[in-house]
Amino acid sequence: MKEKFIISTIILMIGGFLTKILGMIIKIVMTRYMGTEGIGLYMLILPTFSLFIALAQAGFPIALSKLIAEDNRNNKKLFFSLVPLSLIINLFLMILIILIAKPLSINLLHEKRCILAIYAMALVIPFTTLSNMCRSYFYGKQKMFPHVLSNITEDIARLFLIIVGLPFFLEKGLKYAVCYVVLINVVSEIISILILFLFLPKNLKLTKNDLLPSKIYIKDSLDISIPNTTSRLIGSISYFLEPIILTSTLLYLGYTNKFIVTEYGIVSGYVLPILLLPSFFTLAISQALLPTITKLYYRNNIKETKRKIRQAISFSMIIGIPSTICFVLFPNFFLNLIYNTNEGSEYMIALAPFCLLQYIQAPLSFSLDAIGKSIDNMKATIYGTLVRISLLFLLAFLNIGIWCLIISTSINICVVTIHNYKKIKKYLN
Repeated sequence: MKEKFIISTIILMIGGFLTKILGMIIKIVMTRYMGTEGIGLYMLILPTFSLFIALAQAGFPIALSKLIAEDNRNNKKLFFSLVPLSLIINLFLMILIILIAKPLSINLLHEKRCILAIYAMALVIPFTTLSNMCRSYFYGKQKMFPHVLSNITEDIARLFLIIVGLPFFLEKGLKYAVCYVVLINVVSEIISILILFLFLPKNLKLTKNDLLPSKIYIKDSLDISIPNTTSRLIGSISYFLEPIILTSTLLYLGYTNKFIVTEYGIVSGYVLPILLLPSFFTLAISQALLPTITKLYYRNNIKETKRKIRQAISFSMIIGIPSTICFVLFPNFFLNLIYNTNEGSEYMIALAPFCLLQYIQAPLSFSLDAIGKSIDNMKATIYGTLVRISLLFLLAFLNIGIWCLIISTSINICVVTIHNYKKIKKYLN
């Protein structure tokens, strides 16, 4: 198990590093093509996209991964018990997106150029859901290479499609360009699914019994997925409400729409992606950690469970501390290197120390899921969301512009991380 954990972590770290580099290149290309205003438009609809992806997945990927890791069920039957239910949820959400796209864009986001991109989300979500469920199957089996390869191939496809197609759609207008960027995900997710299928056992046989949904398996999955989905949903709703509250409040206070879109684009499109670059390391550890801790805790090996979590936090800090120091001391260097701009350096300096806590949030969160305490993740998200949304609204009236977002984000990170740390300590003592 120890060797498997180390190998899984190394594979995920290498894969995470490569996908972060590819993701960074994609963001650079998008920024150079679309400019700050185009990135701002994309970042306005991204919270809505994240919300519907969270709803569409319904927590099934985490549940699937955890139950497969326990290794006491018919895994094929488990997978095919969840797929039909997932497709029904996705179909309902696709209809909902089509119905709300126009009022959401015009009345809440105050940006009619977002309508087409929101329509495009309806086509993307079922492919994203299926792709994540396939990945979770391999997670549970602790086979990380298929996931890594599918992610890398997916990003290469996305980069190629952006380079080839984005200039054409930009000529027609920013709204078409943003819509195209969203639709690219359909092709990239299909490629990801096909790559994962290549790694299925060649002698895999499906019986009629495997394809019949099991009520017991669905119940077991829902016991895990409901608190997990609620947690993700609350976080996504917070993320969804963020640009709506920010835009509405700042417009009311007299800020221009262009100022809001531009500054929000700088924070969400430039600053946060750079600060969260080291998180590929944390995420790699966390993803490898989930099946390992699940097995250790399931066997009541509390001592080794605690050691693995401490190990994950220590490794995250080893990467996080020097990264934070560099981001605080040389913000302009990183902004110029990646985005060819100095805009956002003051935001970066303010947020960087708090992102150090963000780096250890993933191991803590995944550990709570692994020991069957997903409900505590949900509670942490609720507390953090309430604090973030309340502060975002109240601080906006101090006329400090986008700094209300910076401060509320920082305090949210502190609340969630401290809560999860205390819960892990309580359950394993």
